[in-house]
Amino acid sequence: MNNSAKFTDDLQELARFGKVISHPARLAILQYLAQTESCISGDISDKLPLSRTTVSQHLKELRNLGFIHGEIDGLKINYCLCSTDINKYLGLFENFFGTIKNAKVSCSTKASK
Repeated sequence: MNNSAKFTDDLQELARFGKVISHPARLAILQYLAQTESCISGDISDKLPLSRTTVSQHLKELRNLGFIHGEIDGLKINYCLCSTDINKYLGLFENFFGTIKNAKVSCSTKASK
């Protein structure tokens, strides 16, 4: 049995979310798509210091999480943000860290030696 299965669905989803967005290239792709509202995969690799193959791998991870979707247009794929899934994960993130943020116990701001 996988140890992650012992945790709640929300915690598993948050871990998956964290894993996917933990790479700066994926964050850059999301940022680029937000700025352009829609684009073609080749355009993304032109904007990042990565090969087309590497960008494609990062797009796959974002697509599997549901943050983007692609529509085939001839020989190209148009990628767009998927706000429904983005909002779902942001809600999970906000709920989780809201509880952490509002905890009654916290560390001193001075580092102990």
